Amino acid sequence: MASSDLDELRRLRRARDLMDREYARPLDVPALARSALMSTAHFSRRFREAYGETPYAHLMTRRIERAKALLRRGDISVTDACFAVGCTSLGSFSSRFTEIVGETPSAYRARDHDESRAVPSCASMVLSRPRRGHASRNGEAAVGGAH
Repeated sequence: MASSDLDELRRLRRARDLMDREYARPLDVPALARSALMSTAHFSRRFREAYGETPYAHLMTRRIERAKALLRRGDISVTDACFAVGCTSLGSFSSRFTEIVGETPSAYRARDHDESRAVPSCASMVLSRPRRGHASRNGEAAVGGAH
């Protein structure tokens, strides 16, 4: 692999790490592309090639993953979870949550999560991570396709 390819992969990883770490901040693809020193179109194309999903899909998966953890606690409303993970539209958040998880945020919050409380948090995070195109390990549906 050429040095320039490795440099580009490092910049893509830096942008992905920014999404993983700062998911609650108002991030958009143009800002992420700037952080990777790339044009928006090139960044989106290369990110998808490298990680198998668009930057937006990755960010939303991360946000939904964090929202699931908040909703499992049961002491936070769907609206508060939506805003806590960086989403600005409750309707878009609910639609995306339902698409990825297979049930509405309200239904997910209301469901009994006692079985997951006995699992260490590091294992729970892995087991409950939303995954596109695969049924998750805890029986939740995941929808294929990325935006």
